[in-house]
Amino acid sequence: MAELARARILVTNDDGIHAPGLKVLEAAARSLSDDVWVVAPEVEQSATSHSLTTRRPLRVRRFGERRLAVDGTPTDCVLVAAKKILLDGPPDIVLSGVNHGANLAEDVGYSGTVAAAMEAAFLGFRAIAFSQVGISGQPVDFAPAEAWLPRLIERLYDRPWQRDQLINVNFPPRRANEINAVRVTHTGRRDASVGLVEGRDPGGRPYLWIGDWADDSTSDRESDLAAIAEGAIAVTPLHLDLTHHAALAALKESFA
Repeated sequence: MAELARARILVTNDDGIHAPGLKVLEAAARSLSDDVWVVAPEVEQSATSHSLTTRRPLRVRRFGERRLAVDGTPTDCVLVAAKKILLDGPPDIVLSGVNHGANLAEDVGYSGTVAAAMEAAFLGFRAIAFSQVGISGQPVDFAPAEAWLPRLIERLYDRPWQRDQLINVNFPPRRANEINAVRVTHTGRRDASVGLVEGRDPGGRPYLWIGDWADDSTSDRESDLAAIAEGAIAVTPLHLDLTHHAALAALKESFA
């Protein structure tokens, strides 16, 4: 992949500059190109979605050659990288992740990992978000992502890219040699949504904690949820245009 070997790759995430998943993705990127930059949040920014920091200044800290942290969101990181750090040349592709846990179905709307790729797509760059699905109650094992990342990046980089498009990739919680396929899927919808945990703090005051996570049950066999449940890598193309095009004509007629 001579073209990718000459590419400038920007690596970011939402778990922070010290996250193990970021190290996995950075290593994969460096195996493909010598021009790799890491610009990631200074601390964890999970579930920040596509938020920008606009009410305070941002600060950039250096953690090594071509490794920098921004004390903001994943979206901030991509914007700062493109508009300030990489002024001598934009990235040819932006890789976000590898997220600690799934970004499937409704997760896409909350995910800082996916949001970083969205911001890259807004800025006109190729962008891929990567997540490693885990097993509840166990540490996330990034080995499947580590084994599959280089070949997936090569394969996706080499395909035609449309404007305002990004790719969301999830790796199943299986050994790398037990992954049975790469499946192109659509964003699923879980049968149950996220819930709330109620409790009381040591002072007796009641609290609500978002964290009663729904399981990944679904009846949609073509979804990202189904692919992961069946041991496949889920590759889902996303688009920045949120317009419900099928409803346009009917809505226009209502206001004619």
